[in-house]
Formats: sequence, C-alpha cells, structure tokens
Amino acid sequence: MEKLMVCVHKRQNALCRLICFPWAGGGTSLLAQWGKRLSNSIEVFCVRYPGRETRLNEPFAKDMTSMVNEVTSVLLKDLQEKPFAFFGHSFGAYLSFAVALHLKEKYGLEPVHLFVSGAHAPNSEAILPFKSISVSDAKDEEVIEYLQTVGGTPSVLLHNEDVRKNLLLTFKEDFRVLQTFSFEKAEMDIPFSCDITCFNGGDDKPYDLQGWQELTSGDTSFYELPGGHFYLLEPSNEIFLTKHITRCIENAGL
Repeated sequence: MEKLMVCVHKRQNALCRLICFPWAGGGTSLLAQWGKRLSNSIEVFCVRYPGRETRLNEPFAKDMTSMVNEVTSVLLKDLQEKPFAFFGHSFGAYLSFAVALHLKEKYGLEPVHLFVSGAHAPNSEAILPFKSISVSDAKDEEVIEYLQTVGGTPSVLLHNEDVRKNLLLTFKEDFRVLQTFSFEKAEMDIPFSCDITCFNGGDDKPYDLQGWQELTSGDTSFYELPGGHFYLLEPSNEIFLTKHITRCIENAGL
C-alpha cells in the first residue's frame, strides 16, 4: 500500500477518501499535499506510478491494464470499506476512468464523484491521434520542447542533464501506456451513476468534453480556469479546485 499510495495527512476518521492520479511523467508531490487543503472529512491519497520516486528501480508499466490491475488490487479493501472519489489530470484522468470502470464492472463499486482534468472524454475520437504517435522515433529535443510548451516542469530542472534524462524516459514510458488505453461505449450502456466534474485551463488546447455526459446518469459539470495545461499548479486555481472538490464530496450525501 505505502509503495503505491502516498498519504501525507492521514485521517483515519475521514468519511471519504480522494484518490488522485498524476499526469504523464509526474510524481506525487503536488497532489499528495492536497490533504492539508481539504476538510477533515476527506483523506487524500496519491497514486505513485512505477519507475519514479521510491519505485525508481521498478520497471515502468507496460500497458493501461496492468496499471489498472495494480491500483485495484492495492486499493480494493480500502475502497470497499469507505466511500471514495477520484481526481485525475491528463494521463491521470484516463487512468482514473479506467480504474473506476474496472471497479464498477468487476466489483460493483463506484466513486461518489469523478473529477477529471485536462483530458478528452474517453469515448471521443479526439483520443485516436495519440495512438499513431511513434514515441520511440520522437527526438529528445522535440519532447523537451513539448514539455516546455505545456509547462509543469520548472525550466531550471530541464537544464539539469540527469533530471532531463529521467523526465524524458518517464514521460515517454507513461505515454506508451496511454497509447494502450481503449474504451468503446456500448450504445445503450451508461457505466456510471456518479456526478462527473471536468476541469481544464482556458489557454490549453480544446478538449472534447461533451462525451463525459454520456458516461453517467448523474450530473456533469464543466469548469474552465485561467492558465494552460498545468493551470492546476497556479495557487489560486489550486485553492478553487480543492474547495470545489471538498464541497462536491461533502454534498454527495455520505
């Protein structure tokens, strides 16, 4: 559990757990700290992906299914005993959706709320171009340029050769996992009944979000905040996100 999940602020008497899923190439440092911003009724965990931090010596995940199975096997007991919500940004949004879908289909478990950020709806054709990108053929300079464009990594770190090399490898491996993600919605099937909230940055590329409405019988909400792909790193946006997430969870009738 401690290897895969980071909980900085433990709250054993919390009514609900918020499980956070970071972006491609990301670690747990930011989202794990949300525990101090949310109310005492919510305990925050952040998923630590293989190949980084204390899991640096482990091989990277090979596909989305293996990541879903790992997260599920570690969390299942805890998710069965207490209500939970998911938050995922970018790559983490797709992984959180895949985990939620697996939990619903195999165990009849469902989040009280699904928060997704900086990602297309999983049933959108806008995801398809991701799959045709050849990660192995991508030049390091092109990937670094992309990472500088979307932000999220201080430029001083990108100028450190060891950090840059490690970040490139981690991002590429996570992107390969993303390329194995697939979801085809059955015509009459609505997988979830929980509310879904979508966040994105106003200066980020446009995302196809409308498809999220087809995935739940609950309410779907959309919020555009100032900033680019990593708008959530801005302190004012972080405050909005954590307050809004707290309010949604506390209003979920736990």
